[in-house]
Amino acid sequence: MNEIRILAIGGSTRPNSSSEKALRIAADAAREAGATVTVITSRDLNLPIYDTESQDRDPKAVALIDAVRSAHGIIVCSPGYHGGISGMMKNALDYIEDLGREDPPYLHGRAVGCIAVAYGWQATVSTLHQLRQVAHALRGWPTPLGGTINASVTEFADDGSLSDESAHEQLRTIGTQVVEFARMRAVHDAAQ
Repeated sequence: MNEIRILAIGGSTRPNSSSEKALRIAADAAREAGATVTVITSRDLNLPIYDTESQDRDPKAVALIDAVRSAHGIIVCSPGYHGGISGMMKNALDYIEDLGREDPPYLHGRAVGCIAVAYGWQATVSTLHQLRQVAHALRGWPTPLGGTINASVTEFADDGSLSDESAHEQLRTIGTQVVEFARMRAVHDAAQ
């Protein structure tokens, strides 16, 4: 079977944020499941506002779209800002519109692992729900398990580790599910 490539995107404008740490745990699990993983976080997602009227793209936006194009699966982690996806993450996901006329379009046929990190359960759950809605709108397949990390009760260590075993396993399961789905899809496509 060919190489499985997974793209992990997320975090906040602050490098090494809680949402970036959560993303890296899921990305590590995807690597351990045998995938090649590209991680784009923090300042590399701080892109100009997506403009449908212009074809000019910032080099970071071109790199993001190229990474999405070549990925068999995506892991997305957003902080919850005021009960929803952060503006930076929504803008990064809006750039996937550039793949709308390709074959296959958008995220068609790809698993999307969705993770939300916020201070409180209401913001975590509503952010996760929005991420799953965006994945559906982009024709992606959200993994059965979505991740919610409530930063008011779960803390990451400076090295990115997480002492809450349940939360840690949740993130690892998401990374593994994205790889498993990508493998199943690859087998299916090869049989066609």
